[in-house]
Amino acid sequence: MPISDYLKNLRAHVGHALILMPATATFIFNDEGHILLQRRSDSGLWGMPGGVIDPGETAAQAGVREAYEETGLRVKPERCIGIVRHRNTYPNGDEIEVHITVFRCLVLGGQLESIDGESLELRYFPTDELPDSEILKPYPAVLFDPNYQGCYFEWQDI
Repeated sequence: MPISDYLKNLRAHVGHALILMPATATFIFNDEGHILLQRRSDSGLWGMPGGVIDPGETAAQAGVREAYEETGLRVKPERCIGIVRHRNTYPNGDEIEVHITVFRCLVLGGQLESIDGESLELRYFPTDELPDSEILKPYPAVLFDPNYQGCYFEWQDI
């Protein structure tokens, strides 16, 4: 997965230290209620289309851009269905905590194909038959319900 010039520059200053990163994910359902997943080219694992928000970009804009780059589909965010976080340490030692704004998206057009090479495979899965993947674990099961109308977020009463 390519790293943006912004993150390269930031890493040059902070090394492997923890970076908080805003990101977005798109939940795209077909008419049967199956959800679109991508098998990522960097890890071979199944995950949601999405990625890091670039400077000057809104979460919704990033979701539309990432969905197109990774799936070839033109989408429109219908609503925010959640905000989740995920912490990761990469093999090179870089630490990140990603805060992901999750959008339910409507497909406007396009053809299912990887535009940027970040997807090895794209497939719609029944929500009760999702592959076992570390990348999917930060997302609570409720987000995979095509009828979910809420907005999930983590909360710990202090």
